[in-house]
Amino acid sequence: MIPASLRTLLDETRGQRRAEWQGRQVWLANEAWGELALSLQGGQVLHFLPSPDAATAGGSLSSPDAATAEGSLPSSDAATAEGSLPSPLSNASEDTRTRVSASRPSESEGEGEGEEALVAGGWLWVTPTPQALPGTIRGGIPLCWPWFADDHYADESEDRSGPFHGPARLAGWRLDAVDEHEEGVELHLSPEARLHTQLAPRVVIQANARRLHVELITEHVGETPVKISGALHSYLAVADARACRLEGLVGARYLDKLAGFAEGEQQGELGVRGAVDRIYHSNAELTLDDGQRRLRIARQGSDSAVVWQPGDALPEDTPADAGRRFLCVEAANTRLDPVWLVPGAQHLLGTTLSRG
Repeated sequence: MIPASLRTLLDETRGQRRAEWQGRQVWLANEAWGELALSLQGGQVLHFLPSPDAATAGGSLSSPDAATAEGSLPSSDAATAEGSLPSPLSNASEDTRTRVSASRPSESEGEGEGEEALVAGGWLWVTPTPQALPGTIRGGIPLCWPWFADDHYADESEDRSGPFHGPARLAGWRLDAVDEHEEGVELHLSPEARLHTQLAPRVVIQANARRLHVELITEHVGETPVKISGALHSYLAVADARACRLEGLVGARYLDKLAGFAEGEQQGELGVRGAVDRIYHSNAELTLDDGQRRLRIARQGSDSAVVWQPGDALPEDTPADAGRRFLCVEAANTRLDPVWLVPGAQHLLGTTLSRG
């Protein structure tokens, strides 16, 4: 689920190319196996649509994926509900993609309305009103590195006042290699500039007709141990967040940020009915069921699963209608499972999305 302007660039792409979107360099692929869009600001996957989904696309945002529809959701733990979310993932063909209107303030005056649209289709969500540079793009899979949220474990600034979620999502990234094959593509990226004196990150992205896999690899190239956290902050597109159920967390302990990081234990499957912001201490494979599609979420090098949906307390760069159409399920290392790296060591944090 992406802005119409990005959808247009993908429709104009045959094979692979670079383009500019929202003042940023993007790498695009539209091939037999499916579609992929990547922002080189932040090394951030913006869009993934495997070809079987494109082939079975419906028309409206609420139309089921014919191959994976499961019917309505069973009842579940709804203790987290405070707000409400929209309706399940659907795919749309080039001729019938449904657009969801979203308005934003005028850039010059802060008042008035300009219009952007969200286009259904794809497994990831991107806001229709991204921040101008040097701000970040909300959506896709942002890289939170080398710390998550405001932990600042590896922050080298004098007063530990580095950016929220670390510098990686603000940095320019270079595309070092593109490995093409009949079944898909593999991309290798590294930062254009040094982001830490002792740590060197790189990213590997694999996309094909069956799955999307993202790895954030950290290598210690310094001389003293460093404590890190981080996340692959996946914004998963859903048509109705109020209808979502996340399976695989039964019995897991969690910290609830909305309750002052109070500890709890998940009773039953997690039903999202409004605002939720939790860190689950779990490395289990998860399945997101929004009533019309099941998406499997596997994680590597992660004992924290972060689940976030802001409900009605939306960020400034997220219009109300658009904000009801995502759920973040993140592979992470958090205060529950920080990683100590010694000189010469590496850590791989990964996430794999596939059909459930």
